[in-house]
Amino acid sequence: MKIINFMGLRYIAAALSITLVLASLGSLAYQQLNWGLDFTGGTLVELHYSESVVPEHIRDTLAREGYEGATVVSFGTDRDILIRLAHGYSEADGAVLLGKLQAAFSGTVEMRRIEFVGPQVGDELREQGGLAILLALGLVTLYIAFRFQFKFAVGAVVSLMHDVIITLGFFSFTQMEFDLTVLAAVLAVIGYSLNDTIVVFDRIRENFRKVRRTEPVELINISITETLDRTMFTSLTTLFTLVSLALFGGEMINGFAIALIIGIVIGTTSSIYVAANILLLLKVSKEDLMIPVKEGTDQQDLTP
Repeated sequence: MKIINFMGLRYIAAALSITLVLASLGSLAYQQLNWGLDFTGGTLVELHYSESVVPEHIRDTLAREGYEGATVVSFGTDRDILIRLAHGYSEADGAVLLGKLQAAFSGTVEMRRIEFVGPQVGDELREQGGLAILLALGLVTLYIAFRFQFKFAVGAVVSLMHDVIITLGFFSFTQMEFDLTVLAAVLAVIGYSLNDTIVVFDRIRENFRKVRRTEPVELINISITETLDRTMFTSLTTLFTLVSLALFGGEMINGFAIALIIGIVIGTTSSIYVAANILLLLKVSKEDLMIPVKEGTDQQDLTP
């Protein structure tokens, strides 16, 4: 097998990663995220049309009537419409909204439900979402430290933080709406990236114990090359599905699909360059991964 010199580009990759992370943090600090209705509070209106309707036409009608920033999506069928309004409206206001939509439509429009989400609920969701991400990173640290070694845990957590920050930075920079589906995608990115990192770490540990008289850089290149086929096939098949969802899944699932696409692309590269780079920075060695020798056992018997 021809060994690819991945680590030969580690300094360039590190500089690019640091630039992306700093740019993402700057965007998050300057303009933050475009929080969706789930976090900011507002009104959710569900309507049923007697005939097929195009969401863009409803959105144009609402904009003309002064309902700025309304999100209009179809779900289930092309007759069922879900409208998200950034401000709180009562049931009486909902009746006014229904009348304006009815006037612009030749058939009949039926209101199925109108719900108000208060800002207090939004604050609670933001707090719980942040805690969920921190808890996931903490558990990952414990798991990797227990299964591998503390240096590997540091590499995995830095890699995951790198993926999460850049994904959030993308949504901050583009000002795409950040709702609960996107938060779920960010948590899924953590799981996906962790799985990819563990596969690479497992092969690195195996080669450190098996291959003799080889420098850590070369051992890491060998390990990444051996797992490259698995990584590429898994990432590409997942990306094909997510691109289809982003293109044809509709507006409700668009943010979820895009967050996963960004997360998987960044997560795949971070498993190679960020996690492995941290191992080299912490000077990982064979001694870190040697199997403990029981008293009375010859060390030579445990060497492959």
